[in-house]
Amino acid sequence: MDLLVCEPAQIKETLKEQGVRFCFSGYVDLHGRLKGKIVPLSHFDQMVKGSELYTGAALDGVPQEINDEEVSSHPDVTHGFVLPWNKEVAFFPSNLYNQGKPFEACSRNVLMRQVERAAAAGYKMNLGVETEFFVLRDERFQVAQGERPLGVATGINGVNTVSNRDALDKPCYDMATATDNFHWLIELVDAMDELGWDVYSFDHEDARSQFEIDFMYADVLSMADRVAFFRYMANEIARKHGYFASFMPKPFANMSGSGAHMNMSLEDTATGKNLFQAKTPEEDVKGVGLTQLGIWFIGGILKHARALSLVIAPTINSYKRLVRQGSMSGSTWAPVFVSYGNNNRTNMLRVPLAANRVECRATDISMNPYLASAFMLAAGLEGIEEHIDPGDPHRDNLHKYTAKDVERAGISLLPRNLEEACDAFEADPLAREVFGDAMFESYLSYKRREWEEFVYSVTDWECERYLKFF
Repeated sequence: MDLLVCEPAQIKETLKEQGVRFCFSGYVDLHGRLKGKIVPLSHFDQMVKGSELYTGAALDGVPQEINDEEVSSHPDVTHGFVLPWNKEVAFFPSNLYNQGKPFEACSRNVLMRQVERAAAAGYKMNLGVETEFFVLRDERFQVAQGERPLGVATGINGVNTVSNRDALDKPCYDMATATDNFHWLIELVDAMDELGWDVYSFDHEDARSQFEIDFMYADVLSMADRVAFFRYMANEIARKHGYFASFMPKPFANMSGSGAHMNMSLEDTATGKNLFQAKTPEEDVKGVGLTQLGIWFIGGILKHARALSLVIAPTINSYKRLVRQGSMSGSTWAPVFVSYGNNNRTNMLRVPLAANRVECRATDISMNPYLASAFMLAAGLEGIEEHIDPGDPHRDNLHKYTAKDVERAGISLLPRNLEEACDAFEADPLAREVFGDAMFESYLSYKRREWEEFVYSVTDWECERYLKFF
């Protein structure tokens, strides 16, 4: 349960009574990976004041020069909790500070700036994220432990499924293979519920050894905290059972990838009213169940969709998932067009049947949840401020559109690779405005290096094709 008392002394005493010995002041780097220091509970008071210092230049993903002053982590004591699998440790999501002020290039600070911008306009963004991921066996580890290799080979050397029955071409929602994974899956679900996240469904997803866990939405900052922590927690629990959790967007070419669909809505801070849901036919301005405000929000996101791609699909591998396929067996289930529509999964932005939110389907599970949410919220707010009209919704199966159909409909494509996404991000003024100069330059530079390393690497595919070809 979240620690809702705000006085550090009270929190310290509560933690001591619960048997907590250590506190983890955790922040994320550029990639959304958790970093931080573990502090004995006896030093909790100092930790809250920012006692823990970090040399940013020594960290991957914290943009600092070697001569810069250290950054310090300041825990958000209202969002802390005890680790479900280790009751001696409490975790606190943290913000980075520099010289006594919020560090501009801290991911959580980037999001908080947009949260404050929304609040000034009378809005609170609520967010739900559908977490998709793989849990796999490392056969080499099993053999090293003297165990017999189990599971089904995946095509990656030494990596198998958890269950030896997980061999279906179309395993989505399969009960047998889901129950084969209950020993670790239920432990993870129980941990999430212990934290108050309210899991409402989980299942075996479309690919072998792929799973999805859905839990209740929250305010955007809390949800970003949860998604960042979820990846860490899922891996820790999987490791207890001898497995590993993978958040690679598309580990297997012949199977579906892992999305992280973002379900967004704006709430009136004064009344708590959902400002997206149309209550009357007159309010439903585009026939998809959304108010004019929701439609403008969509317009802003679509305006910046290509630049957003670098943040919501941030890796080389992400663009192996954003591929159109005609067959639903082995389909990516991912969009390729900058478009929106009703309950139509071929659009980048989908309005589900409940019509109380907007779902972005281009986001994958490798994203930094703070940066993705910040840019998405900023784009949506711009759409509202500038009354951006996204045009009419698309109700057809866009995967069946020919090139002429696409041209006729005036639909643009999402970036096809990381380089295209970098170019779009660099050209979009809103990206720099949201990220700030230091994070913008660092993020873009890192992603361009990632692309260049990929382009100049020699792959197994190349060797198989060309080594003895000529």
